[in-house]
Amino acid sequence: MAISYSLDIAADKTVVQVAWHLYDVARSAGGFDATVTPEALLEEGAVTASGMWISVGEDRPMPWGHPVAEDLGFTPTVSVRFRLDGRRGDTSDQQDDMIRLTSGLLGRVDGDAVLHYQFEDIWLLRRGAELSLSERDDLWIPERLAVISQPYRRSTHTFSDE
Repeated sequence: MAISYSLDIAADKTVVQVAWHLYDVARSAGGFDATVTPEALLEEGAVTASGMWISVGEDRPMPWGHPVAEDLGFTPTVSVRFRLDGRRGDTSDQQDDMIRLTSGLLGRVDGDAVLHYQFEDIWLLRRGAELSLSERDDLWIPERLAVISQPYRRSTHTFSDE
């Protein structure tokens, strides 16, 4: 069973630039082997050492609207998709990698951003230079908080139920 998360960013960079930055962050962390290229992130996506699949693409609104724009007040231009491999059992190591990569990418790419699980659970929200992480301690265990390289506060944000 695959579990999918999205990092939607109103990026100050192009989709290609974001893919290169993500590639560089992942390679520096040992997340990709030598066969993965930045172009792969834009095309078929790439699998990390922990088994998580990642792709980078242009954010496209759904036909019924865009929950990020409607509920959070910004329009994403780039979307990073993280698909965890639930067949491996415990996915916490993949979630840890997702947070590590997200923090590294946010350190290189400016713009409002939200990391969420299927428009249900908001893990983090950045507006301007202010980063807020969900108050849910089951999501933000101490080990994950420790890899966040930006100053943050704890605050819970939600998408509307409509």
